Formats: sequence, structure tokens, C-alpha cells
Amino acid sequence: MPLALFALAVVAFGIGTTEFVTMGLLPQIADGLAVSVPAAGNLVSAYALGVVIGAPLLTAIGARVPHKRLLLMLTGVFVVGNVASALAPNYGLLFAARVLAGLPHGALFGVGAVVASKLVAPDRAARAVSMMFLGLTVANIVGVPAGTALGQQFGWRFAYAAVAVIGVLALAALVRLVPHQPRGEQAGVVHELRAMKNKQVLLGLVTAVVGFGGFFAMYSYLVPMLTNLTGIADSSTTVVLALFGVGMTLGTLVAGPLTDRALRPTLYGGFALLAAALVTLHFVIGHLVPALVVITITGGLSSLITTPVQMLLMTKAQDAPTMAAASNHSAFNLANAGGAWLGGLVIAAGWGWSSPTLVGAALAVIGLALAATGGYLDRDSRASKVVLASTGGGAERAPGREASAAACGKDPSA
Repeated sequence: MPLALFALAVVAFGIGTTEFVTMGLLPQIADGLAVSVPAAGNLVSAYALGVVIGAPLLTAIGARVPHKRLLLMLTGVFVVGNVASALAPNYGLLFAARVLAGLPHGALFGVGAVVASKLVAPDRAARAVSMMFLGLTVANIVGVPAGTALGQQFGWRFAYAAVAVIGVLALAALVRLVPHQPRGEQAGVVHELRAMKNKQVLLGLVTAVVGFGGFFAMYSYLVPMLTNLTGIADSSTTVVLALFGVGMTLGTLVAGPLTDRALRPTLYGGFALLAAALVTLHFVIGHLVPALVVITITGGLSSLITTPVQMLLMTKAQDAPTMAAASNHSAFNLANAGGAWLGGLVIAAGWGWSSPTLVGAALAVIGLALAATGGYLDRDSRASKVVLASTGGGAERAPGREASAAACGKDPSA
């Protein structure tokens, strides 16, 4: 794997840290700005709002910009957003700064995934993309706990300042390690948006929203579940979250090779196993050791889905993959908001602290059904290509078997 992937992983590390560190500093931010903790919690939503808006918007604006230059510009916006967060004098400006910090999130991951896939041979593309995502998972082990501890010790502003420093280091690594990748002659916002009209791309985004909503329904309430049902002290939840991050990291390492080998089976297996793990967690959450084991496995399974979804969208929009790859992260954040909302509904309805795990399992099953629907549509599409080739129509005039092999070669998800 080329060293350029290290630079992309550093970018992902900074993004993962700034996205989740706010959750651990809500009391400090509330005290510092004289607002309530729920009001401070809206800053998490502000960042997610920036991601949802920024992913398609900034990708469209940069549709003709060479990939390396666009990465540098987006990372610059990321640094500015976190510096503004550290210096914000009041709640309103901090809210705006968190939206600004979130704007480049999706576009950075989208462009970064495309760049990573082009740095290696096609049969190793998923492994390269998973190496970038590795920075995001390591952030849950190192970056978020360290940022939280820094903010608790010296003040929440220092956490955002530290993230800005990470962004500057990422800029230096991008300049030094990432090669120039020119855009094609057809590059442009119209070309990117045309690719987004592909029904498989749209179905893939819906699959991401629903399926990952299952993960976030559980993850959003993991800490209160642990403290209320498992009996873990508040001071120990950080260690458990780090353990969850270890599972995510291991899952990312496994997801790349599996996705390169069999994209759709990896996606199907990921959703099915995630649903099973969430149901299991519902029944073992009251027992410390089994709960910790299942939580770690669940973290790994969440990452086992991330890479195949990303690669599926890039494959289906292969002529213009950047917008699809970036929009995937808008889908993740919609899943975050929707999953947390549904998990909160069942808790408020009196179903108990462990009930979000069952909501998550149901959403994961629906995500599996949507993914399987996409696979069924792929089968029909592939058969049409073979028939077209065997009748001499269109550009593909090879016999049916060769045409089928060519179709599968162009589309690894087939």
C-alpha cells in the first residue's frame, strides 16, 4: 500500500476526532458558554448538518478541480472550522463554527476514497479505501479519548485547537505524499449529478441511511445502557468506547480484503451479523463480560458494512464516483440522526434502556433487504448485457460468456 494512504488516514483521523469529541465535552461546553447540556448537545447536530449540506455542495463546486488540490482546499476549510470552534466567544458563533467544520467532511471522504482507489490496482481498491477509513476508527481509540481528556483538563477549546493542529499535519502529509491526479475531460457538476440518477446509486444511499440507522440507534445510547444496565461507572465508559473502537479497527482491516474478493456477499453478511449481534446485546447487556465481548464484535461489524457500501456506490457511479462517495457520508449522518431519534422514542415509550438494540436489529434487517434488492436488480442488468451482446447489438459483440466476464470485470459488485 502506498504511503499516500497514510496522509488520507491522517485526514480521516482528524475528522473522526472532531466529529465525536464534542459528545464527551458537553458538560464543559455548557458551563463555559452558560447554556444547558441539551443546548450544547445541539452542537453535535450542527456538525451533522454541515456534513449533510457540504458533501454534495462542495463536491459539486469542486467537480472540475484536480483531486489533490481539492483535498488541500477541503482540509483547509476543516482547519478553519476547528480554529473558529476553539475561538468562538459565544454559543451562536460556536454553532456556526461546527457547521463550518462539518461542511468538508463528506467531500473529504468522497474525494479521498476515489484518490485511494486509484493509487492501487483495481483488485486492491477496497483495501486502499479501508486504509483511509482506518484513520476514522483509530480516532475512536486514541483521538476521541485523548481529546476528551484534554478538554476536561484544560478546557474544551483546547480539544478543538488540537484537532486544528492535526488538520495542519494532514495538510503537510497531503502535499508531500499524494500524487497529482488529473480530472477527466468530462469532469463537471452535470456529469457528477447524472451519475447520481443511477437507480443503484440511489438504492445504495437509502440502504446506507436505513442500515446504518440500526447501528446508530444502539450506539447513541450505549453509554446510558452501560451505566444503567451493566453497572459500569461513568469514569469507565471511555475505556469501553475505546474497546468499541478496537472492534471497528479490526473490522476495517478485514472489510477491505473481503470486499475486494466478494462485495455483495460481504455487505449481506455484514448486515445479517449486525442484526444478530444487536439482538444478542439486548439479552446480555446486564452481564459485564458478555456485554463487552458483544460490544466489541458489534463495532467490528459496523466497519464490515462501511467499506462495501462505499465501494458499491463508487462502482455504480464509476464514470463520476466522487459525488456518490461523498453523498454516502451525508447518508451516514442522516442515519445517525434517524437512528438516535428512533432509539430515543422507544426509551421514552417505556420499553427500557436496552430497547434501542432491537430497533437497531430491525433496521439492519431492512438494510439487508434493500441490499438484496440491489443484488437482484444487478442480476437482471447483467442478463440484459449478455443478451445484447449475443444478438450483436450495442458496443459489446463478444459471445455471451466473454461479455458476461467483461461486465463482471467492470462492475466488481456483479
